[in-house]
Amino acid sequence: MVMARPKILLLSAYRSDSHGYWSDWLQTDLDADWQVLELPGRYFRWRIRGNPLSWLDALSRVLDGWQPERILATSMVDIATIKGLFPALADVPCSYYFHENQFAYPVAAGQHSSVDPLMVQLYGALAADELLFNSRFNQYSFLDGVDALIKRLPDQLPVGIRARLEGKCRWLPVPVRTPVTVTATARSPIAVKTADDAEPSGLVEGVPNTDSFIPLSYSGVLTREPLLLWNHRWEYDKQPEDFLALLLELNDLGVGFRLALLGPRPKQIPAALTAIRQRFGDVICVDGRVSREEYIGWLTQADVVVSTAIHEFQGVSVLEAAALGAIPLVPDALCYREQYPPLCRYPPGDMAAAGRRLIPLLAQPQPELTLRPWLVANQQMEGDNRIHTPTSASERWQHWLLSVKSMGLGR
Repeated sequence: MVMARPKILLLSAYRSDSHGYWSDWLQTDLDADWQVLELPGRYFRWRIRGNPLSWLDALSRVLDGWQPERILATSMVDIATIKGLFPALADVPCSYYFHENQFAYPVAAGQHSSVDPLMVQLYGALAADELLFNSRFNQYSFLDGVDALIKRLPDQLPVGIRARLEGKCRWLPVPVRTPVTVTATARSPIAVKTADDAEPSGLVEGVPNTDSFIPLSYSGVLTREPLLLWNHRWEYDKQPEDFLALLLELNDLGVGFRLALLGPRPKQIPAALTAIRQRFGDVICVDGRVSREEYIGWLTQADVVVSTAIHEFQGVSVLEAAALGAIPLVPDALCYREQYPPLCRYPPGDMAAAGRRLIPLLAQPQPELTLRPWLVANQQMEGDNRIHTPTSASERWQHWLLSVKSMGLGR
């Protein structure tokens, strides 16, 4: 028996780069009858509160002669209000997808913290039939945030809110696609020469093989200058100031490097980017947004991809680079703990430790990474001995679609 293509209403209230990437992949790779409503990724506070009003007429047109079997809505969508405004959607099962949760979002100095985004996501989670998270960190920080919010509210509260939500949670990452035509190169170690110019051994003495952050000694020089990649937004939650601090630390250690500075920038250029340009302009190989083809090219050349984020729920940028052979250097926090081994992680905010962590990473063969659970499955992965475990993110989404089809048969 051939199952019919399920009718899925996809609602995405904030089409940023990562949200758009996810939405486009779903429509391309999952065989369903999609109807999609999206709003531009700007005016955050208006988007999270105003999306039912923005879609009032558009949703009426979509539902004229077409009835979805499933709603897939991002956690920016006020799905509780939308179900109330449109009776035809009231009984349609809803999968609520968390690219991020507002409970764990850092508030910058001078920003006003509002409870409204938290309540939108809490009501949405209660109204939805299943809660999908792109990382376990995202899931648990959301549930912990709900607990903390409930404790702040004055009275007349139901019991067991967390338990009601926890039973609906499921881990389902955004599948990160790497080009099939590009092979992740196994870069040779950037060996360290000893002070007496002996032949490099390829290893730094004292490299720890444990989870502990032991200070690492270093007295030699690298045989070539590694290409360090920054491919994130230049905004507060990515902490570009810490990236600058890392570069200054490496410079003080006498470690040479080259820089690839990618990622979107705000209209007002961050002070950290200006300082990097002034201090390290002679080693910057690329600076700015580039085409997708050029972007992949820089990822394949990078030796190390650096994150200094204080907010990251899946870290697609680092995953893309790591899948193409770059060594990740990331904080020991957020989603990174479930993605990368201890040797690739440094104490959050400690850029001196990050600098010491980088040297042994460059001086030994690439660490083995368990990336497949986060990627789109392809034949290239089968030949990459750094990538293992059986189930890819794309396969998980295919299983999700199969469950949607199965539910449709029983309706």
